[in-house]
Amino acid sequence: MMTIDEIRDNFALLDDWDDRYRYVIELGRTLDPMPEAEHSAANKVLGCASQVWLSKQVDRSGGEPSLNYLGDSDAHIVRGLIAILLTLYSGRTPQHILATDALALFDELGFREHLTPQRSNGLRSMVERIRSDAREALATAS
Repeated sequence: MMTIDEIRDNFALLDDWDDRYRYVIELGRTLDPMPEAEHSAANKVLGCASQVWLSKQVDRSGGEPSLNYLGDSDAHIVRGLIAILLTLYSGRTPQHILATDALALFDELGFREHLTPQRSNGLRSMVERIRSDAREALATAS
């Protein structure tokens, strides 16, 4: 699994947005496959222009819970955005998730200027879903 720093470094090497889009699409191809049963209404992320699913598993085997995600979309570029989000958030504790600003990272990578308003709203919806899951996991842990 790649780290967010590796993704950041690879982005820095690509000057051209066509190359960056290709890289994001490549990242989307690295997502673990999501079982068909997980493509459910409950896992669907509302507010996205394309179809997006995020399924979570809360792992309570350690001291603190951690949230593990599978994600999928019918759009190649969105699968890539999901891959970046899951690199940032999947397998992390709720505290880590709530302390990490994914939208700031996407801005730093230059996505604000290069995503359509619909895609940006979809990205915000995905981040909000994960943050909401983290708040819920914290509430049930206490």
